[in-house]
Formats: sequence, C-alpha cells, structure tokens
Amino acid sequence: MEHGPAGYGTIARMLHWLVAALILAMIPVGLLMVQKGLDRDLGDALYLFHKNVGSLLIVVIALRLVWRLTHRPPSLPATVPDWQRRLAGLSHLALYVLMVVMPLSGYVRVRAGGFPIEGLDALGMPTFIPRSKSLADAASTLHEMAAWALIAVIALHIGAAVHHAVVRRDEIWSRMWPPRVR
Repeated sequence: MEHGPAGYGTIARMLHWLVAALILAMIPVGLLMVQKGLDRDLGDALYLFHKNVGSLLIVVIALRLVWRLTHRPPSLPATVPDWQRRLAGLSHLALYVLMVVMPLSGYVRVRAGGFPIEGLDALGMPTFIPRSKSLADAASTLHEMAAWALIAVIALHIGAAVHHAVVRRDEIWSRMWPPRVR
C-alpha cells in the first residue's frame, strides 16, 4: 500500500475510515430510533444496533486516539492559509472530543437507566455505572446535544475535504483518502 510523503500512514487511514463508517451509520440510526410511533420491532433493532456499535466505537476510538497521540500527523502544505490551519486544528479537536463524549455519554445513559448492552453483557462485562435516573437523564441530554454538535462538525469536515478535492485540487484530500494497492 502506498501513501505520498505528505499523507497519513495506512493504519491512521484505516482507523479514520473505520470510525467514519461506524459514526456515519450511527447518525441516521440514532435519529430514527427516537421517533415517536416507530414500529416496536424496528425500534428495538435500531436500539440494539446503536448500543452495541456505540460500545464498539469506544474501543475503536480509544485505539485511534492512542495512534494519533503516538504518531505525529503530516504537516499541512505551506499553501494552506493560517486561518484554515487554525480552523482545521479546532475542528479536529472538536471531532476527537465529540467522538469520546458521544459513546461514553450513550453508555452512561443506557447503564444508569438500567438497560442492557447485549454485546457487553454476553461478554460478562460489568456495568461500571450505578442505576440513577438523574445520571441517565443528564447523560441523555449531553448525548443529544453532542450528537447535533458532532453532525455539524462532521458536515464542516466533509465540506472542507470536498473543497480541497474539488475547488482547490490540492494534496489535502489525498492525505487521508484510503491507500491504493499497487
């Protein structure tokens, strides 16, 4: 597999696209599962998916954070203006914070609410969180607010990536695009 000298390595790219795919699957599921009047079987299936993929995301995001903290990202090209550098740094920070807040607040909401996370329960994982309506409600509010913030930051992130690919036609897009097999 290859990447240019200014690109991210294969593991960083794989983690990026795995997290992106899982989060992009979680957003419509999360928005749909809370709709009033939803068929009970469909609602149950969506909640089951959302809780278990959210638990998986905790692990994958932790791996991504460890990788990011131990592997310096490539520098932006000199052609990127300072204001874009600052905005890119802030948006990446926001993405990482929200990627941690979302699954953890979801976990706390579910566990404090006394609900199962079937995949973790099957593995014999302890709940770690005491049952508490006030904690569940606070985590639910945080989860919902963070979800809207995450959607906005992802839209900004995708918009910036497309801008660099289509308008500027610079190397930014190819830095994180999945590596090609020769």
